[in-house]
Amino acid sequence: MVSDTLRVHIVNTALEHCEALVALEEVVFPTLRPVEWFTLDMYRAHVATFPEGQLTALVDGRVVGGTTTFRTSRSFNGDVPYYFDVIGRGYLTTHDPHGEWLYGVDMKVHPDYRRLGIGTRLYEARQALVRRLNLRGEIVAGMLPGYARYQPTMTVDAYVSAVVAGDLTDPTLTMQLRNGFRVRRLLHGYIHDSCADDTCTLLVRENPNYDPTH
Repeated sequence: MVSDTLRVHIVNTALEHCEALVALEEVVFPTLRPVEWFTLDMYRAHVATFPEGQLTALVDGRVVGGTTTFRTSRSFNGDVPYYFDVIGRGYLTTHDPHGEWLYGVDMKVHPDYRRLGIGTRLYEARQALVRRLNLRGEIVAGMLPGYARYQPTMTVDAYVSAVVAGDLTDPTLTMQLRNGFRVRRLLHGYIHDSCADDTCTLLVRENPNYDPTH
């Protein structure tokens, strides 16, 4: 069991962290198709494209988590796109340096280091970045790892409604709601994840300090 007294450091992702982050992909996202896992070249591209938006969690120098982000002005109000196209096929070529929103591509923490507040620390770091860049807020397409248990008896729409109401708990969505995100809509067909009926939640966390005149 990992001690809850370990010191966690959140840093901007450096090239030296990339190999360890690649190794986390399969561990944290086992239901995604392997072609949708980030590769070493992709992580290097993230750092080169938007370095301030890439964050890594370290415990005693070991990479135990991280998050990838980029800036966008996409509204997600129309037809549902495909996740991998939205993120530039994994290379963040869709990053808009003038985008008004921070898009949170992923949030990952090694299973052995969960329940230590690392995810919350990463969310806090992203929120601080949004405020520093004076963005409108964050957009997240969240996975639903807890839905597989209820899939035989409940639609994904009903499941999300139950989690939002507090009647059920989802490892990802519940944490996002606790960190100030709200569900805007469901994105059916956004990803290839049979355990969640290929569905993600579109969540928004607005920046209360956003200044449109700045």
